[in-house]
Amino acid sequence: MLKIFKVTAILEGISYLVLFANMLFIKTNNPELYHTLLQPFGMGHGLLFIAYIVLAALLKKSQNWDLKTFGIILLASLIPFGTFYVERKYLKNNA
Repeated sequence: MLKIFKVTAILEGISYLVLFANMLFIKTNNPELYHTLLQPFGMGHGLLFIAYIVLAALLKKSQNWDLKTFGIILLASLIPFGTFYVERKYLKNNA
């Protein structure tokens, strides 16, 4: 399950960055394309975000994460590039 969490973390981070790029660059240059891309990428990111949180909660006990580590892992899902940091720092040596 840890390998699935690692893949989910990476995909969630990428989808978050795609949403930011869509919002910052495409919206100003091409509003029609912005709305076309918003729904599928928004839905995908939402599903990946939920999967990330659920998998983190399921892995908390088996990985022996203390409350601080678990909080950092959850907080990382709200910060751009945060899931990449978690994958590098907390998940790199595992799996």
